[in-house]
Amino acid sequence: MDFLYLIDILGTFAFAVSGAFFAMEKKLDPFGVLILSFITAIGGGTLRDMMIGDLPVGWLRNPTATIVIFSSAIASMFFGSFIRKFNMILFVFDALGLGLFTFIGIEKGIQMNFSIGVSIALGTITACFGGVIRDVILNTVPLVFRKEIYALASIIGGLLYFLFLKFGIDNDLAKIVCILVIFVIRIIAVRFHLGLPRFYNRDNRA
Repeated sequence: MDFLYLIDILGTFAFAVSGAFFAMEKKLDPFGVLILSFITAIGGGTLRDMMIGDLPVGWLRNPTATIVIFSSAIASMFFGSFIRKFNMILFVFDALGLGLFTFIGIEKGIQMNFSIGVSIALGTITACFGGVIRDVILNTVPLVFRKEIYALASIIGGLLYFLFLKFGIDNDLAKIVCILVIFVIRIIAVRFHLGLPRFYNRDNRA
């Protein structure tokens, strides 16, 4: 099995489960859970493909993605009450999806012969903007704009990946290591409440 294809499937599963749990936390009905799973899993990739003119967008050409999302959402609904007993599960799936989808977007940029900077930007969009759209629909300020380090983890992982390639490290190994780096950065950021500096007075904000 192609390694990038495996990353795509794992990332789709991770973000679909994450989206389903967010929807269930907001007490949406089953249709709402399915929609939020789809948006979280394919929102960033859809925006990426529209930006670079790669049409029809990826999930329309890949029926496996639809099957994975449906299966993940349904499994989350049926087993969600059990899974929610583990407080870290939502965070783990979201952090895993962040790392996996970053490299889907980076690989798309490489295939299109874009620069390193543009490729990393596409990776960040792919990984983060499904969650942005999800949060907007749920009427909350997107996580990427308000809490611990999120998009920056994708950027760091992407930069490290290209640095590894420059030094001749195996491509698949570089991806695995950098996915883990992104995952660990998210864990550390949440554990120690690390974030970018905020240029306003916390006591006087609206």
